[in-house]
Amino acid sequence: MITFDPDALAQRAGELEAKMGEPGFWNDQQGAAQISSEHARVQKRLERYERLRREYDDARELLAMDGEMAEEIETSLKPLERELERLQEDALFSGEYDAGDAVVTIQSDAGGTDAQDFTEMLLRMYLRWAADRGFKTEVLEASPGEEAGLKSATFTIEGENAYGILRAERGKHRLVRLSPFDQAHRRHTSFAQVIPSPFLNDDAEIEIDDADIRVDTYRASGAGGQHVNKTDSAVRITHEPSGIVVSVQNERSQSSNKATALKILRSRLAEQAVEEREAEMAKERGDVNMGFGGNAIRSYVLHPYQLVKDHRTEHEVGNTQGVLDGNLDGFVRAYLLARAAGRVL
Repeated sequence: MITFDPDALAQRAGELEAKMGEPGFWNDQQGAAQISSEHARVQKRLERYERLRREYDDARELLAMDGEMAEEIETSLKPLERELERLQEDALFSGEYDAGDAVVTIQSDAGGTDAQDFTEMLLRMYLRWAADRGFKTEVLEASPGEEAGLKSATFTIEGENAYGILRAERGKHRLVRLSPFDQAHRRHTSFAQVIPSPFLNDDAEIEIDDADIRVDTYRASGAGGQHVNKTDSAVRITHEPSGIVVSVQNERSQSSNKATALKILRSRLAEQAVEEREAEMAKERGDVNMGFGGNAIRSYVLHPYQLVKDHRTEHEVGNTQGVLDGNLDGFVRAYLLARAAGRVL
């Protein structure tokens, strides 16, 4: 399977440049912005490819001149290999929203305090992963649990293909460990839901009827101030037809929190439409749905052995702490390749 085709990218760049040079190109502001945005992404990918090829050629020439530097050169190529893998990922995104930013909600599920602690662990994991990839994040809401952890958290991730990448994380996550909240220190199983959505622009074509929403305000609170600023203007919006609830408390202005909450609600409704289409496709193909609301997509086992395993792709890693510290790229890549091959939705 070809996962990166520079010739095809160069051809696409030429096509986009031709469109951008047509008279009246900016008459359709939204269409022009989409074309310009795609052109910028294509050009960036081509520039990254050319830079990586130059670095590889330089390393090869250096090896030819001095074979004793082989080990040093091999070490210097490791970052290049990782970046090439990420560049190859770009060819695996075909969804309507894949290239854009994402908003992610994590909700504690079955498991009580352990599930709420797991929710906070997952938030930390994703924030570290995003930082490692150079993505920009902002925590919009974090509702503390009664004893520990978080009942829920919502954050945005800005970066190329953020939503396309994070679709790999959508679904129920399962933690198995000796509970630090059990006096008998018994093994507990807990769950958390991860819900990534495309972070839509304000002009997104998703209308929300005022009669369908309920808006509540409350005093914001955080986990000891660790995640969010404390304000008196937090907003919670409940979308009655879908049951989706969105809370935002990071801004000091109630109107700003409401505007952000409505933007997230539109994103969640867009994600729900994607889920419904995929569920219908799975039904037609006779697939088993392992996504949101179904079985756990991934298990994090800390006892009696150490293993993180994705049940959709069978990809697994024994270094559980590394994964929880943000080393997710292997899981993401396995999912993207499986989806490109039609093995998962």
